[in-house]
Amino acid sequence: AEEALRQIDGTYQTFGLFELFDANADGDDIVVFSGKWKEKSGKRIPLLRQQQPGSDCLCLSDFIAPQNISPSSFLFPLSSKIGLFATSVSHGLETDFDADPYQKMMMQLLADRLAEATAERMHEEVRKRYWGYAKDENLSIAELQIEKFQGIRPAVGYPSLPDTSLNFVLDELLDMKQIGIRLTESGAMKPHASVSGLMLAHPKARYFSIGKIGEDQLCDYARRRGLPVEVCRKFLAANL
Repeated sequence: AEEALRQIDGTYQTFGLFELFDANADGDDIVVFSGKWKEKSGKRIPLLRQQQPGSDCLCLSDFIAPQNISPSSFLFPLSSKIGLFATSVSHGLETDFDADPYQKMMMQLLADRLAEATAERMHEEVRKRYWGYAKDENLSIAELQIEKFQGIRPAVGYPSLPDTSLNFVLDELLDMKQIGIRLTESGAMKPHASVSGLMLAHPKARYFSIGKIGEDQLCDYARRRGLPVEVCRKFLAANL
């Protein structure tokens, strides 16, 4: 893999796209405000909450300051900002090696790792420079790998954001085609080696799994998404 990476160095690229927005929590939604969405209601990112007995009943919106409440009124001040991001790779990494099955498999593996590495590097720049809430951060590669930094970067399709169709909402805010990403009917990204998600800065923010949800939350989520229940049922089949 390292030899293959050396061979393609300079021929292909990775791409990162992010934006920081003012945001507030409204129940299980995060309301995002930007120049494109000037109306007071903002743009909503509907989320899911842990519902299983014995869980902490967490939702990612818990780490964003609620509407009409001062962020500084909490023990750990909640952020009134959120970051949205997407990363990807040159299309050629997935299409230029079809004649050699071994090389194709190797390049797919490298493309996936490069998209994730781009997200990691971008997140570091955001923390230290663009958002700047961790300007003095100085972590080794080993420390980055065990996520000793402040904040989290939950990706769409992963346990706390299981609905890949949320990419449609993120795309409205980020315009992912700027870095060559297109979405399928279900919200999956092409190139396959692409990552998208949220960046949250709260010092107590942590990763978790939504797990199984009931019919009550499915119906509530469909209402907040503005989609028929049966459509959301397909998107969340693994969580029902």
